[in-house]
Amino acid sequence: MSTLQDKYSSVISAAQSAGVSNLQVQEQDGILYISGGASNTAAKDAVWNALGAIDSTYSASDINIDVQVTGLAAGTSLTVATEESNLNIRQEPSTEAAVVGKAAKGETITLVEQTSDDWWKVKTADGEEGYAYSRYLRA
Repeated sequence: MSTLQDKYSSVISAAQSAGVSNLQVQEQDGILYISGGASNTAAKDAVWNALGAIDSTYSASDINIDVQVTGLAAGTSLTVATEESNLNIRQEPSTEAAVVGKAAKGETITLVEQTSDDWWKVKTADGEEGYAYSRYLRA
């Protein structure tokens, strides 16, 4: 086992015990890639929480976690799970895109489409539609 896999063994075992499907763990150019599918947000959270226990700021540059919640239906209610701040809702799926709305921590918004792993198209209670970073959304 490599040193990166040792360093992040708790994250890997969290993914395994959370039942992440198609779990892939591979190392490339000094970065550990963990990917797979989760059947619910709790399984995805378990992996992130394990990383948070090692690196509370999620700033590690030697790990890349790509665990996606698979198969959320359009119309699913999502809860905004930011630390403190509002969640920006953007015109396009990019941090460079214009902010078209904001959702407060704890607010419920509606999933329009899981457009990509990182960006989901959502609609606020006010009817504003745009893209939000999926890391801060909980089904």
